[in-house]
Amino acid sequence: MLAQAITIYQDSPRATHWLGRHLERFEEPVRLAVVGPPRSGTTTLVQAIGDSPGELTVVDAPAPAPGTIEGTLSEADAVLHLVRHPHHAELDFLHTVQDHPIARAAAVNAIIVLSRADELGGGRVDGLISARRLARRYRREPQARGLCQDVVPVAGLLARAARTLTQADVDAFVELARVPRAQLEAHLLSVDRFAALSAGHAELLARFGMFGIRVTLPIVRRDVRTVEDLFAQLVPRSGLAELLESIEKNFTRRRSVLKARSALLGLEVVLRMEPRPAAAELASQLEQTLASAHDFRELRLLAAIHTGRVKLPEDLRAEAVRLTGGQGTGLAERLSEVDLRGAIQRWRHYAENPALGSAERRAATVVLRSCEAIASGTLR
Repeated sequence: MLAQAITIYQDSPRATHWLGRHLERFEEPVRLAVVGPPRSGTTTLVQAIGDSPGELTVVDAPAPAPGTIEGTLSEADAVLHLVRHPHHAELDFLHTVQDHPIARAAAVNAIIVLSRADELGGGRVDGLISARRLARRYRREPQARGLCQDVVPVAGLLARAARTLTQADVDAFVELARVPRAQLEAHLLSVDRFAALSAGHAELLARFGMFGIRVTLPIVRRDVRTVEDLFAQLVPRSGLAELLESIEKNFTRRRSVLKARSALLGLEVVLRMEPRPAAAELASQLEQTLASAHDFRELRLLAAIHTGRVKLPEDLRAEAVRLTGGQGTGLAERLSEVDLRGAIQRWRHYAENPALGSAERRAATVVLRSCEAIASGTLR
């Protein structure tokens, strides 16, 4: 459709440049924009996530003016929206992003990140546990359900420190761990008290924060002495491992779907801004493509299963994830350990069962459609 549009709009340099850019983007990694209000930690999280060559390009996107999507965000395939606390007012940006017919139909490109999750737990060592409970509740609330694929808590400062960990950091913690516990505990109660302990620990405080120091010290006391071993301990404790897994499941694993979504949005912009009779058939084709785009439904279902928005029996849950591409989008991955004929019968019965809730029946309908696509050979 992009190639057809370039032919139709060949006399419009602005349109052909825009369409050509979207064609080029099909060959590029997923472009992930990290956006949030001031002091939400966007730069910190960009550094923590890092790029994945060939798969992911991560950019710090300045917060746009209210009601607009500008600059870096207009080029993004997916978005991490950072919030310090899940208040309704902080979601205005995501409402703006989804305020478009195609975006609403394919609302599969956003993750909400509670980016200073340690603060939600008062800076306690177990603070991330409290933040995870809050994220689980928030995933199921209506205002988040229609806007994002997932809600993930991250202690951003600790995540960045873990990702950029050096042997000098490890040595500094080893030295700190030599301070008698009775003497050290009082200094761990606040930033000011810790700063009074020794001027030499100022850099450690700046890189890890009090939460990171409280989390890291007990690990080092258990004789963890190498960058690799400490990294392995800190990544899950910071929430970064959970975030990277969510990005991989929802974005990088479905790169082609997100690229197609971006292309549909880009094409719609041209058709709307420069309408012409020769493009009428293309506009109709765009509507038909969007209406039949089962890939978007699969992504929404996978997110609903993962976040607990849809409840399925454990055996059916695993099968639904596999058949809709949650273990890999290829035919072999989808059919692994699955009898397709039996699965079609099973999911048809589930979709028609009046005793089940509407969310579960809709989920079964999506899985059934995936089974039928596999059986008919139309799975891409």
